Amino acid sequence: MSDVFDNSQLIDELLATVALTELSPDVFEGASHDYVGSRIFGGQVLAQAIMAASHTLNEDKPCHSLHGYFLRGGDIKQPVIYQVRRLRDGRSLSAREVTAIQYKQVKGKQPVEQVIFSMIASFSPAEEGLEYQESMPVYPPPEDLPSEQELKDEHVGKVPDALKARFMRRRHVEIKPVKPRDPINPTPMKPKQANWLRIRELGNQPVAIQQALLAFSSDFYLVGTGLMSHGVSFMTSGLQAASIDHSMHFHRPFDLNDWLLYDMWSDTTSSSKGLNHGQFWQDGNLVATVQQEGLMRLRVPKS
Repeated sequence: MSDVFDNSQLIDELLATVALTELSPDVFEGASHDYVGSRIFGGQVLAQAIMAASHTLNEDKPCHSLHGYFLRGGDIKQPVIYQVRRLRDGRSLSAREVTAIQYKQVKGKQPVEQVIFSMIASFSPAEEGLEYQESMPVYPPPEDLPSEQELKDEHVGKVPDALKARFMRRRHVEIKPVKPRDPINPTPMKPKQANWLRIRELGNQPVAIQQALLAFSSDFYLVGTGLMSHGVSFMTSGLQAASIDHSMHFHRPFDLNDWLLYDMWSDTTSSSKGLNHGQFWQDGNLVATVQQEGLMRLRVPKS
């Protein structure tokens, strides 16, 4: 199966997203983009926060872990300001705190500063040492699977007219679900799913950009994993869903130009929140691990 499409414009938009402007020492500005609607996509903030932190390193070190909290929804009509605090620069480890800020316009008053995201990230050069990992899970290869866009074509007839244009928009990340589910009429199932993904024609990019865009990609589908056991999807009426936090560990080098397997599962939902886990695999190597708690409130209309 093939999905021929010139995605050079999408690649340009992605690279523009992670190209920050330095406003002053350790303060950067990132442009906001409409990836999922009027609120800023969490993956955008993750990617830009990683880039802001990496710009303050005295030497080139890849990120090995990050822990972030989404504190408020961001407005795509405004840029995001990233303030970086240098917590530590040791012989190998460097730690950074990143605060993402937007300014809310208040009629007749000065704009109000609002923190929308906070992250601590740690950076370290690659070292030789003890090596171990589990075996890569076995799934059908991407060549045997339809693309997400082809799957949308199958369901678009069931989507309300007002939502069709947004539903059919192409993602900036090419995704092939291993076991697709019906987003319009979902049924309860085991909360485990896997996608193949890549950013085709990304080209040769620095490690910081590769890591930033993998973090960007990690925010697709993950929070929805916790919805699967309840027979709920993002198209379900009355659903309020959002990422609350996001942690990520980078284990080994990878290349987003080529297919990565994103294996996801959820082991509990409670108190209107779901805990979701994910692993990125490439060529048999576990390259990154993700964990995210998501808000999942379902308001049933009153009869």
